[in-house]
Amino acid sequence: MEQHPSFQKETLSDSTNIREQIDAYLVHWKWFVLSLFLCVIFATIYLRYAVPLYSASGSIMVRDDRKGGLQSELTAFSDIGLTGIKSNVDNEIEIIKSRTLIERVVKKLKFNITYFTEGRVKSVERYKDGPISCDFFDVNESFYSKYDSYILNSLPNKKFELLNSQKQKLGEFKYGDIIILKNSKLIVSQNFSKNTTNKVKDYSVNVVINRVLDVALNYKSKINIAPLGKNTSILELTISDPIKEKSQDFLNTIIEIYNQDAIEDKNYISRKTVDFIEDRIKLIATELDDVEKGEEGFKRSNKITDIPVESDLFLQNAVDFEKNLIQTETEIKIVNDLSNYISTMPKGDLLPSNVVPTDENASNLISEYNKAVLRNIRLIKSGTTKSSVIINNNQEIEELNKGVKQSLNRVKSELNVRKRDFEKQLNKFDSKISRIPTQTRELRGIERQQKIKETLYLYLLQKREETAITLAVTAPNAKVIDSALYSSNPVSPRKNIIYLAALALGLLIPFIIIYIKELLDTKIKTKQDVEGKINIPFLGDVPRSATNEEIISTNSRSSSAEAIRIIRTNLEFLLGQVPDNKAKTIFITSTIPNEGKTFIAVNLASTIALSGKKVLLIGLDIRNPKLDRYVKLPTKGLTNYLAKPNEDINNYITQLENFDQFFVLPSGTIPPNPVELLMNNKVNDLFDNLKNNYDYIVVDTAPVSVVTDTMLIAKNADSFVYVMRANYLDKRFLKTAETFYREKKLPNMAVLLNDTIWKKSYGYGYSYGYGYGYVEDDKKKTWFTDFLNKNFKN
Repeated sequence: MEQHPSFQKETLSDSTNIREQIDAYLVHWKWFVLSLFLCVIFATIYLRYAVPLYSASGSIMVRDDRKGGLQSELTAFSDIGLTGIKSNVDNEIEIIKSRTLIERVVKKLKFNITYFTEGRVKSVERYKDGPISCDFFDVNESFYSKYDSYILNSLPNKKFELLNSQKQKLGEFKYGDIIILKNSKLIVSQNFSKNTTNKVKDYSVNVVINRVLDVALNYKSKINIAPLGKNTSILELTISDPIKEKSQDFLNTIIEIYNQDAIEDKNYISRKTVDFIEDRIKLIATELDDVEKGEEGFKRSNKITDIPVESDLFLQNAVDFEKNLIQTETEIKIVNDLSNYISTMPKGDLLPSNVVPTDENASNLISEYNKAVLRNIRLIKSGTTKSSVIINNNQEIEELNKGVKQSLNRVKSELNVRKRDFEKQLNKFDSKISRIPTQTRELRGIERQQKIKETLYLYLLQKREETAITLAVTAPNAKVIDSALYSSNPVSPRKNIIYLAALALGLLIPFIIIYIKELLDTKIKTKQDVEGKINIPFLGDVPRSATNEEIISTNSRSSSAEAIRIIRTNLEFLLGQVPDNKAKTIFITSTIPNEGKTFIAVNLASTIALSGKKVLLIGLDIRNPKLDRYVKLPTKGLTNYLAKPNEDINNYITQLENFDQFFVLPSGTIPPNPVELLMNNKVNDLFDNLKNNYDYIVVDTAPVSVVTDTMLIAKNADSFVYVMRANYLDKRFLKTAETFYREKKLPNMAVLLNDTIWKKSYGYGYSYGYGYGYVEDDKKKTWFTDFLNKNFKN
């Protein structure tokens, strides 16, 4: 199937654009190589002196009442009312990360004391592999709250000297001596553990004592705790540290201290309940003993051994009411005792739980009150009493205290109403048994008091056992799933990532610099900056001349000479309509001065002349003539001819040396009225005459955007070569050339790009000559040129 021509053109254009973009950066390959080299060097230096970080991780399962967990271990005691303090994963995470808990870990592991030995370039921290270990004891509070440091230098005979932070010598000591310092006492021991890496006899150790708060905050910022899933209470603890053993010890210790702290909190309320029950048991035991002794004395004095059988029928119905009355009075006694205890207990103290058997609301309020008190105790440990959270919690405790009292008063009122009802019913039956001896009634009262005391006594004994079981089976809050373990490879810095980033940065830096430079550069540089922007035909481009020759000779093989020859060939397509008996007239112009139009005019004329054609070069830039810079010419010329009547033009035309067919008409003396001269009909007559005598006429004219000289004589041209200088002309001037072409002010117009840099325009190895790879000096060809020629040749 035949491909559509427009499609083929588009595909070729896209391919060319990609190649052009690549060439625009490949031309600066040396900068890319230098940037890559420097970035790799910097990365190597960074990796050499960067402190590696090692990661340690462990996992634990914490108690979460919403998701299950360690709470299941207490289900065996649920039938006797054992309950735990409710918790959830989010709260436990914050507790583990609390500053107070981490400070305890730092103190226990002595992480506030660090040891440094001097290395070749930097100091190295030692943990368990240092040559010495220091034991500070009898410390005061300033030891943990102030920064301090000491220097220990080894001496012969198992001695060392000690210097303070100002490097003042404190004395010479033996290992094991007790050294008295300003805020502690110190014993220095030599470390003979198998992990010790420093085996040299002479060493200097810098012992730094940091503030515990600073160390705790540092570890608080580094530790990361996160649940392994949404529906699990298993937490993963991770931390990174330059010393792998420290990170592992830190995680294991923080789990240990967290469990200890949780157990202490759980046992606190149980111990308070046990103390209350013990006091009440002692009191009730004394009262029960008194009642039993009174019953014994009553029966002995009244010689009572049994209740008459005949009273059974009358007492049958009274028994049930009496039983309820006894139970109600027991509950009233419990409520009264608890109310008295609440009135006399210290503020913020815990209340005994599970002692109000008949009212669930009162028991729940007591439980909520105890939780608030425990929470307040924990908040005070990690905050100040002025904290808004503590103030709000205190208000909640006060409100719960009032609620407990109100609930107990309500229970007491209900029990009293129930008691009066039972007494009323019991009195009805007492009237039916009025015949029973007074002694029997009195004995019943004594037995009732005995049962009340006995029931209360047994109830308190049961609660004491329940609380004792709670203390005995208190489980830790966290169960260790995986103990902390450090990684043998550092997590930072990672060599592969650092080197990859260095390579990427090495390529990116010059790329960005070149891109920004090109983005901000508004000058025309290459053929691509012209083609596609304007619709004017493009003749070709002339690279910057690499030789000192001003005029191309027959033997010239430079890229500039080859470019001029190609342009001469391309011009033939524009001049195909010119009759054979007339000279082909070519006007050379530009937008602004100094674009090299005179250079193009001279070399184009010489190139045509070398082909055997008779060529006339005319200098028509009469305001700023420059032909004399390239060839030796007389001072008189065209302006002199135009200014005088009846002059012969041949008197002003000069034949150049070394050329058989190359003639030049100089511009002549700079006139005061160039416009009037060019508007003279003699100019038109002159061109009509000269076209009959020459094969080619090349005219160097003035810049079109500066003066109107060129426009006045434009009708005499068969073709206009519009010169644009690379790296000089602003791209905004392309609109000027486009306007001239669109309005047809310059006939048969074509663009020529002058002074291009071929290596930047087309890549390495492309130049004019007899094929690709031709350069002016074969010695300039490199392996890189050959590589590009082989791999990027179109």
